[in-house]
Amino acid sequence: MGASHPGPHLRAGESLDLLPALADLPGHLLWRAHARVGLALADAGPGAVDLSAWAALLALDGHTRSQQELADNLALSRTTTARTAADLVAAELVERVRNPADRRSWALTRTPAGDEATAAWSDLVAALEVGLTPGFSPADRAELAGLLLALLASQDPGVALPATLRSSLAFLAVRSHVLMHRTFLDALAPIGLEPRLFGALSALAATGPVAQHELGRALGTSSVSVVAMTDAMERHGLVERRRDPADRRTSLLHLTDAAPAVRAEAGRLAHASIDPHLEALGDVGRARLVVLLRRFATGG
Repeated sequence: MGASHPGPHLRAGESLDLLPALADLPGHLLWRAHARVGLALADAGPGAVDLSAWAALLALDGHTRSQQELADNLALSRTTTARTAADLVAAELVERVRNPADRRSWALTRTPAGDEATAAWSDLVAALEVGLTPGFSPADRAELAGLLLALLASQDPGVALPATLRSSLAFLAVRSHVLMHRTFLDALAPIGLEPRLFGALSALAATGPVAQHELGRALGTSSVSVVAMTDAMERHGLVERRRDPADRRTSLLHLTDAAPAVRAEAGRLAHASIDPHLEALGDVGRARLVVLLRRFATGG
């Protein structure tokens, strides 16, 4: 069962600094926080822990639940829940039994091996989170967890997380990012753009023409990811590569004349889709979320 860590895929030693132009954007900060969790999970080793599987095991503590109940309670998609359930059954950490609420259907219950895995994974995630927040006090961790939980609930009002997940910064950061990304992706669909490209356009607008590796550092993303983003922006006619006059061996990324209008429209759609969820936090809560996410994203 592999670790669940989609995102920018930073590598050890890559920059965790935030570009000032992006440092106030909750969506970008969640993306960066998600990336740090993914890096920590990857560093823990192959198959060390899968956050979705860990969450499902916690939700099955003393309960027998259907896959739909797990999806609803944990704010997971049906696809993710089905994959997670199949993996857990294959690993003999859960088993399928008749649903007590409907004997015609099946539900999931945790096995003794699942009990052991839950305890081991809980210890691993707790240690991982301490490493992710070295400068945080217990009050800081509790405040960020509360803000992320409120943000998650604003996006999926039916979420009913187990107590352990309600205080898990790793889980809350990942789930909040996934749901926020989905919201923004849907909002950008009419203009055919992706959230990551909006971030790249915003970075280039702030930095001016730069090489691909410099854009990667500004975004805190890997060279593989920035190449894919550059190719996508070129297909959209938003950037072009030009030789650096100071070093003809290097190409610089330049925004095209079409880019400012597209970026402005994407920014409008971002505010329209994301701000209603942030309003649940209030002005003070939103400001604190930005401050704490900055620290989480940069290891401060």
